Amino acid sequence: MSNDVLSLSNILISNHDLESFEELLQLVKVFAQRGERFLRFDVKPEFPDTPEDWEDRLEAAFSSRY
Repeated sequence: MSNDVLSLSNILISNHDLESFEELLQLVKVFAQRGERFLRFDVKPEFPDTPEDWEDRLEAAFSSRY
């Protein structure tokens, strides 16, 4: 479990093989399940399927933890 803030840019840089927003959502859930406590939205994901409410959707995925 990390005490640091997990940033979206670090997720994207470390997982450059992601091809869609939906794949990113699933990965964010994994980080939450592993015990990450904070997620910072420091960049906008530039996928063709990124919705306008991307921040809300990522926050919901991270907060659900399942």
